[in-house]
Amino acid sequence: MDLEAFRARLDAWLHQHEEELRVADGDAHRNLEGDLRQLAKVKRATFDAGWMRWGWPERVGGLGGSTLLRAYLGEALTRRDLVEPGIYSMTEVLAPTMVDHAPPDLAAAMVPRLLSGDETWCQGFSEPAAGSNLAALACRAVRDDGVWRVTGQKVWTSLAQYAQRCVLLARTGPAESAHAGVTALFVDMDSPGITVRPIETMHGVPEFCEVFLDEVRVPFERTLGEVDHGWSVAMDLLPYERSTALWHRGAFLHRRLGDLLAEAPAGSLDATAVGQAYLQLFALRARSRRTQHRLADGARLGPETSVDKIMLATTEQSVFELVPDALPGSLMAGQDPASTRWRSDYLYSRAATIYGGSLEIQRNIVARRLLELGPER
Repeated sequence: MDLEAFRARLDAWLHQHEEELRVADGDAHRNLEGDLRQLAKVKRATFDAGWMRWGWPERVGGLGGSTLLRAYLGEALTRRDLVEPGIYSMTEVLAPTMVDHAPPDLAAAMVPRLLSGDETWCQGFSEPAAGSNLAALACRAVRDDGVWRVTGQKVWTSLAQYAQRCVLLARTGPAESAHAGVTALFVDMDSPGITVRPIETMHGVPEFCEVFLDEVRVPFERTLGEVDHGWSVAMDLLPYERSTALWHRGAFLHRRLGDLLAEAPAGSLDATAVGQAYLQLFALRARSRRTQHRLADGARLGPETSVDKIMLATTEQSVFELVPDALPGSLMAGQDPASTRWRSDYLYSRAATIYGGSLEIQRNIVARRLLELGPER
């Protein structure tokens, strides 16, 4: 199916089913557990109707077709406020890793569970002493009679308390081997030895977690890619996190800027600031659209996706920095649900320059790997 036919048919289907896909109880899903229930409901409905399967290979339960089809689905659902874009985008980050690096039988069994909403997955990369320097990770996996025994700690692991699976990086070689001594694993989160402790964010949501692993047994056939070459798996995953997954967030920002302009009293907004936010938003959307088309054309995403992440972070903050002037009482605690949502969005936007790779790191990547300005001094 080509994009135009897909767009027309999906839009017609959503128009017919939108009310039943919406949350029945107003703003009741505006908490993490509710957002996850809503996501599972929408994914199940769109999977059963076939829409969620388009753009994914047939060998993992997909219906084939261009990756632009799944990009448009995410945009359409976000634009209608049927899903929270951050947790929706986890599929776009993690499923391609399974498609490209998991043993074929494992990918065929597991990817449909994520696409259908039957499971939630998380990503175990960051560690307390290895945040921006991912190569310094210390979580260790030792091979022992057909299994890996994994011991260590992860942090800032989104949705770990709800996840059934985790794409995890562990050191399997000497520490001095850095990139060459890392292996990617697919871990069942109910395995004995795993302890999860949620971390509440500034906007009051326990989105992140600490994850402790104590001699956790992972079958060797759950290895993603080659042993000691998990760095290449990570380098394939991170560009999705910093690019194609941001298409949904761009649609979200476009909708929320429209909401803000509709709700703001006349004269409360500075026209120059609004104009700058619009320019940044449309520049982000143009850049993100180009990235989506490059992926659809078969290009391998790489360090250039740091540009997408930089543009997303600055745009998100520009949009929500309009809120204090437009709706000055909305950032105070204890307001009505609509105002609380503005407060939550505003506070979350403060982290846009940190999550998914900090702005400083992304600018370093652009300087060193794209502009070839030399090593960091």
